Amino acid sequence: MTASRRVYLSLRERIVEMELLPGTRIVEKDLAEEFGTSRTPVHEAVQRLAEEGLIDVQARVGTFVSRIPLNTLEEAMLVRGALEVAIIEKAAERMTPEGIHKLNVVLERQAQCVRESNRRGFFRTDEAFHATLAELSGYPGVWQIILEVKTQIDRYRLLTLPLEGRMTEVLAEHRAVIDALASNDPKRAVRAMREHLDHVLPVLEITRRLRPEYFTV
Repeated sequence: MTASRRVYLSLRERIVEMELLPGTRIVEKDLAEEFGTSRTPVHEAVQRLAEEGLIDVQARVGTFVSRIPLNTLEEAMLVRGALEVAIIEKAAERMTPEGIHKLNVVLERQAQCVRESNRRGFFRTDEAFHATLAELSGYPGVWQIILEVKTQIDRYRLLTLPLEGRMTEVLAEHRAVIDALASNDPKRAVRAMREHLDHVLPVLEITRRLRPEYFTV
């Protein structure tokens, strides 16, 4: 792995998982020291993240972690929803007892994160749940496409997890998806997935009121 890619992947993870919060100043010199590299790989990583909309480079002002653009969230959810429904339909057709077991294993890890109030772990097991569905559908590549379109959604989602009852609610929605798949009812599985995804954006206004400095129109 090149130094540039190593820096890029690390910074991207920290931004998406809200370790680096919107508005945080990015100083390439400091990052080069942190990663033990020259400034060139850091600069290349920063430029790539800027192209993805995760870093905002302002001439003569500075470089900052970008704020979450509200105007892109609904569109991204529209794309994600269509692809996730396609995945669940295929998964329902191909589901086996082994597949249900795999999903239950992921769900138990997620439940443990709820018990421990481990929000970052919860987020990662949430990702694992949906990636496993894509794998079981026979179209794992679709999950890679979803990952590309939902970056800003992920940042927003992590802001919603501290809301009271939010993680428990998501866990219950995942359980409903598994129960529908286990009952060999594709229509019920699609309905459960739609209901799950439909609950993502409605809490946006609450989150925006709590952290207005993290968003931009």
